[in-house]
Amino acid sequence: MPKRRYLHLTDAQQKELKDVRDHHSKPYMREKAAALLKIAGGMSPHAVAQRGLLKPRAPDTIYSWMNRYEAKGIQGLLVQEGRGRKPSFSP
Repeated sequence: MPKRRYLHLTDAQQKELKDVRDHHSKPYMREKAAALLKIAGGMSPHAVAQRGLLKPRAPDTIYSWMNRYEAKGIQGLLVQEGRGRKPSFSP
């Protein structure tokens, strides 16, 4: 049986994530912060992936958010520059 992962947050980290969840201009950042707060509150990452968010996600997605948050903090949750579809024609 796989070992369950936990996310332990300091008071400052929890306050920062709540602020991102409630006030960030980008919806994907609000979603990621909400997921991390639920995990820190005791839900398993798998449960958050399946029924803890507005849209179900793959558990691996939630685990990658956790890994990036633990490594880089809030900056790790931002979508990196250059990601996504490139224009088919650029002058």
